[in-house]
Amino acid sequence: MASRRRFGSVRKRASGRWQVEYWHEGRRHSAGTFAAKADAYACLSNIEADLRRGRWVDPRASGIDIKTYSLRWLSERTDLAVRTVELYQYLLSKHVNPVIGHVALDALSPSRVRSWHSALSSRHPSTAAKAYRLLSTILKTAVVDGYIHASPCKVRGAGVESALERPTASVAEIDALAGAMPDRMGLIVLLAAWCQLRRGEILGLRRCDIDISQSRIRIQQTRTFMLDGSSVVKEPKTAAGRRVVSVPESVMLDVETHLARFTAEDHEALLFTGQKGGPLTASVLQQSWSRARLEVGRQDLHLHDLRHTGLTLAAATGATTAELMHRAGHSSVEAALRYQHATRDRDRIISDALESLIKRRV
Repeated sequence: MASRRRFGSVRKRASGRWQVEYWHEGRRHSAGTFAAKADAYACLSNIEADLRRGRWVDPRASGIDIKTYSLRWLSERTDLAVRTVELYQYLLSKHVNPVIGHVALDALSPSRVRSWHSALSSRHPSTAAKAYRLLSTILKTAVVDGYIHASPCKVRGAGVESALERPTASVAEIDALAGAMPDRMGLIVLLAAWCQLRRGEILGLRRCDIDISQSRIRIQQTRTFMLDGSSVVKEPKTAAGRRVVSVPESVMLDVETHLARFTAEDHEALLFTGQKGGPLTASVLQQSWSRARLEVGRQDLHLHDLRHTGLTLAAATGATTAELMHRAGHSSVEAALRYQHATRDRDRIISDALESLIKRRV
């Protein structure tokens, strides 16, 4: 016979034990059985209190470990880009689940998370930050799902990547690097530096994206590479990434030459291809870039550093934060502000100009 209250019920089983049951969010839950009726009611009261305080935990969570839940979480994130999914799969399979994947959701403690992050951070700081952010996001969802009442990811600053200042190239080195690349790839260096385009944006360019009469390039798609070397063509991941970039006149002349020599007449033809006409591969591009920077004596430069160089130079010309955001395709002010340090040089020019006014007044 069951004894019912406003919340849940306690009933005596044939075995003589008292079973606790209750409903929550349209689902019936059992909290187990107890030898004493008073213990059963105490359990039910604690559950009701936890629900009111937002500390209720779904009983099903006790049977779910981090690996099971994280993989299910990833499979349900249909909103993620292909490259993002690939990155998350890598982080989970290499750095999260091999260490803490066997731990139950409701048994993962802040100290366990701290130890895991500390060990990974000592070897791979940047990867540790990415893995921590991913784990934190997954566990926040577990809180929403009612599997845990609070996330154990409480390590202050663990998800922040402290990026080192990237190297830059001089104007002369940009020209030298472009000249050291194979003829069909020299323009990649110029577009990265003087138009501040990302590698994926450059490799996604088609003949129809080039507006010669207005000296502009439209960024409408990107071509990025997966870990297995295959490429994926997709739209830029943010609205800010879809933009029109003005091209310096001398660079546009190089674009016209490239179109005439290396790009097919088809409206949709890719701007950059391999020698046999197929899409340029990541390995061929990297090999060519490695040889070029070795020849110029700048082995420290990554291809992405040319974009960084261009944005730094743009900031030095007096470009505002909003202008830098547009040109770079940044959706956040923080991303553009990192280039504002270059305005220190321009600030000196302004100061000298003000000094001339002061002297003129005397």
